[in-house]
Amino acid sequence: MPQHVRNMPVCRDCDGFATAAITTGARDRDGSRTTLRVTCQACHGTGRALPRPALLVPAGR
Repeated sequence: MPQHVRNMPVCRDCDGFATAAITTGARDRDGSRTTLRVTCQACHGTGRALPRPALLVPAGR
């Protein structure tokens, strides 16, 4: 019997790949490449189309 999985909408700006490592071309002292970690600005690195739900804040009297 097939398992039912919730459909999680993927961020349309990053297609779910929310973080990327970009090389600068320089090398560290140990010989490895220097990389920058960049996250998607639309989803803030979650990979989902909708941001996390806001926290409930008690208001009123």
